[in-house]
Amino acid sequence: MYTHNLDPVLVDFGFIVIRWYSLSYIFGIILGWWFGKKIINHIIKVSHLKFNIKEFDDLITYLIISIIVGGRLGYIIFYNLGYYLDNPLDILKVWEGGMSFHGALLGIIFGTYLFSKKKNVPTFFLLDIIACVSPIGIFLGRLANFINGELVGKVTSVSWGVIFPVIDSLPRHPSQLYEAVLEGAVLFLILNRLIFKQTYKMGTCSYLFLIYYGIFRIVSEFFRQPDPQIGYLFNLFSMGTLLSFLMIISGLIILFNLREKNES
Repeated sequence: MYTHNLDPVLVDFGFIVIRWYSLSYIFGIILGWWFGKKIINHIIKVSHLKFNIKEFDDLITYLIISIIVGGRLGYIIFYNLGYYLDNPLDILKVWEGGMSFHGALLGIIFGTYLFSKKKNVPTFFLLDIIACVSPIGIFLGRLANFINGELVGKVTSVSWGVIFPVIDSLPRHPSQLYEAVLEGAVLFLILNRLIFKQTYKMGTCSYLFLIYYGIFRIVSEFFRQPDPQIGYLFNLFSMGTLLSFLMIISGLIILFNLREKNES
């Protein structure tokens, strides 16, 4: 049994505070940008797709804005709408926390769509790249959640349970680490094993990301404590489970549409 005693703050200079959570975003974007370029070079080489790789740098700017705006709005709408309707100025207090993965995902899809139309590039080409590098950021983000002692798991008696003193004195599933492994490491291996294959088809990584992430997140939700301000919807499932189920449905719709398009 481990008692959580990690400090969310890496360095405090007084006038500036460097937090692990902020670093997870920064390094997730940097590593995603670096690895994304390697994937693009590979696809251009094997498919002769015309794409100026320098434009990927411009896409990163779109994505940063999309992640912040989408993630924040998603948290407000999906998880705490009542509070922010009563306290609208708190919407801007991003530094206090409150980001939603599903909201960030919607922001990324919308931002990528706008960018692809502006640059006349296939949307699924860009979304496939993003799908393959996103697990890097997800992995780092979930590790940061664990360091912060947030998004904790349900009470458990397993030997690897973790006590989070900021919550209570009960051992809990380290659900953040479960998510880091499934939504981060495992999903990264699945998608990147596929995109470097000769049989890769555009759009495949996009719908597989939606399907596999949805499945992995639903599995993780069984071990994760639901958000206290929402609890279980209809006393059956969490908001995360509902949104992830919708991800799976969306992924299947894209899968069938692409298959019909390829067969016609």
